[in-house]
Amino acid sequence: MLTEERQNAILEQLKKSGIVKLQELVQLLDCSISTVRRDLQELEDQGKLVRIHGGAKAITTLQNEPGVLEKASKNVQGKQKIAKLAVDQIEADEVIYLDAGTSTQAMIPYMANLRSVLVVTNGVQLASQLADINIKTYLVGGELKNTTKAIVGADVVETIKNFRFNRAFMGVNGVHPKFGFTTPDPNEAAVKRAVLMQSEVGYFLADTSKLNEVSFAKVADLEAGILITDEQDSEVLQRFEQIGEIMEAEK
Repeated sequence: MLTEERQNAILEQLKKSGIVKLQELVQLLDCSISTVRRDLQELEDQGKLVRIHGGAKAITTLQNEPGVLEKASKNVQGKQKIAKLAVDQIEADEVIYLDAGTSTQAMIPYMANLRSVLVVTNGVQLASQLADINIKTYLVGGELKNTTKAIVGADVVETIKNFRFNRAFMGVNGVHPKFGFTTPDPNEAAVKRAVLMQSEVGYFLADTSKLNEVSFAKVADLEAGILITDEQDSEVLQRFEQIGEIMEAEK
């Protein structure tokens, strides 16, 4: 395979998953690890990706906000592992909050056997799917954000203040040891903060591509909630474990 073909294949993988691992690329491209490292270095020099320990990730900006379809196609297996671990934390008869997003949406298929739970959500698609599996659901009202299908705004924040949750599960676009949990939209950040204040326990679901990333609007410091991730690199996790609590999905 020619250099240009290999590098285009690497970029295509990044579009799909947001992050690629060295060993995965070695198998995909059928070449040596030194060749892959050289390709990654060249692509980073061209400003097309960012190299990380054991692979590379796509370049993002502070205001980058992918749509639901684009998010849903990235790191599907990782999200499913995170979702299963998240649902395992829920107990019978609890009131929980599910944030709009593809990571939290991935929880729903695992929730079918939960007994007597009540769910509050700002996700239109989530509310519909929860109804399909006969889970009692409250959908908060406000402005519908077209890209993420989330309901946001001051009305949502005021409504949330009238509720209490045993557990809240939220997605984020960035998780950083210094800058904490972040998201591109200040309105969504405000909703997440309000939910966190009303919850006994807050969980942030973030696959490995979100770690060490920073978005425009801060939600909370790492100490404010429990990070659930599929990251397996001990060196990466150690940076976060020194600050906040982490739950790691199995390989």
